[in-house]
This record gives sequence, structure tokens and C-alpha cells, in this order.
Amino acid sequence: MIDLGVNIGSVHFKNPILLASGIIGFGEEYQEIIDFENLGGIVTKSISLNPRAGNKPPRIVETPCGMLNSIGLENPGLEKFLNEKVDFLKTIKTNVVVSVAGSSIDDFVEIAKVLEPIEEFKILELNISCPNVKEGGILFGKNPDLTRSVVRRVREVSTKNLWVKLTPNVTNIGNIASIAEEAGADAIALINTFEGMAIDINTFKPKLGNVIGGLSGPAIKPMAIKRVWEVFQTVKIPIVGMGGIFSWKDVVEFLIAGAQIVQIGSSIFNDPLLPIKAITGLSDFLRSHNYSSISEIVGKTKINE
Repeated sequence: MIDLGVNIGSVHFKNPILLASGIIGFGEEYQEIIDFENLGGIVTKSISLNPRAGNKPPRIVETPCGMLNSIGLENPGLEKFLNEKVDFLKTIKTNVVVSVAGSSIDDFVEIAKVLEPIEEFKILELNISCPNVKEGGILFGKNPDLTRSVVRRVREVSTKNLWVKLTPNVTNIGNIASIAEEAGADAIALINTFEGMAIDINTFKPKLGNVIGGLSGPAIKPMAIKRVWEVFQTVKIPIVGMGGIFSWKDVVEFLIAGAQIVQIGSSIFNDPLLPIKAITGLSDFLRSHNYSSISEIVGKTKINE
């Protein structure tokens, strides 16, 4: 028997395959394609305290081996989330991770307080790759002090598992991860997208309405693997890996680098059934190499051997 189960904090995952935030919204439509019960979990679209209209179009640009997106964290806000999405999410028979975004530390804290009584939601993913309006627009995750403050403040009001999702657009991601760990994070989720830009050579204008967007897709996988491996050397808490996963082999690579579970994102636009294929492929890989659980390969990168 192959054991694909993973425990992160007090939460058990039947397998390490999750759907990343922002890919399926809140899951209503995607459930017609995949039975969520087969997955380790799903991550909701990021929720902010107030509704957000997002960035002006165009919002998506195709690139070689990936895509740039500039959605701008469009979402209905906390109140509509509670009134219109929570009842459905409570029916999903797998782990539901609620992604939280904010324009200030107080926003994160308020959302965490409101979600605290909802027992079905055991995990919050703090998306600190968003700008702090009160601090002049700097991303929370780019500033060590802001990272420490937002995680610590949320930790004070929440008993849920806290995953801190980091931006790769920093000089030393290991340092930011360590600070999040010290402040009370239960896991580090990485990576969010890389900053990028595309220009129309006929008009000389940026192709995205917001000028700059986030690059995702296979192009970023080597850089994501490097960040996971790097953070694995610096923290003791679990790592949630993501970035460019397009096959079960990519999943295995992330696990060897140090991730305990992974999130699949933009690749489902290409193959909506990839998460199920990844579960099967991972199981077959472990069996063919005489492993009985994924714990036997997590963080087993061989250096200088």
C-alpha cells in the first residue's frame, strides 16, 4: 500500500495535491469536472475585507511557456463571501484553505477574527504578496518587519493553521520565511508569481492594462524549485510548494526539493484533469521505486554525492 497522506500541524491531507488560489474561484464550476473528495484540498480565491474590482483589462497575456496575469485580487469581499460562498464550501469533502489578502495589517486581523468560528475552515493562507496601502504600497512580503507584524497579529487572534504565502521577488526569501516562522506561521507557501511585463511592438504600449503582471506556468518551475530547496534549509515548519507544475514529475521534483504538499495552478487551464493524473502518477512513482510513503522522498535532494 502507498500512503500519500500528509499531516501539516493538526490537519490531515489524504494526498499532497491541492488546487492553488485564484484558479477555480470558489470551486462551484470546477466541481463538475473533478470530485474534490479525491484531492488533498483546495485554496479559495483570495478574500479581502472589502470588495475589489481588480485591475483594468487586458488582464492576461500569453507568454512562451507561461502567462502573465494582472487580475488585481478581484473578489466579492468578506461579507459576500460569508453570505454567498461559505455554505457551498462547507459541503466540499476535502480541506478548504481560505486565502486572505489585505490592504493593511488590520484587514488581515479582522478577516481572521470573523473566520475563526467557522470550524470547517481549518487553514488560512495569508497572501502577503499584496501591497500595504498604509505603508505606501510596499508588499507585505517584501519587508521583513511587515511580514513579522502581519503574521504575529493574525496569530494572536486565530487558532487556525496559518500558511504564509511568499513572493519570490525578494533578495533573500529564506530570511523572510524564517521571520514568518518565528512570528507563528505553521507552514510556508511558495512561490507566488514573478513580476513581469510584455510590450506590443506595434503600438509600443504594455500589453497588460496594469502594465506589470505576475508570471506563472512552466517557465517559472526551476526558480520555484530553487526557492523551495532554499527555504527547506532555513525553516523547520512544512513547505507548501507551487509554481509551474505541469505533470506528476513536477510534483515529485517539488517534494524532493523539500515541499510536503503542492498546489497546482495555471496548468489546469491546459489540462483540467491534471490534479487527478498527478495523484496517480505520484503513487505509481513511489511504488516503482519501492517507497511506501511520500515522507521517504521529501527533502531528499542529493548534493555532492
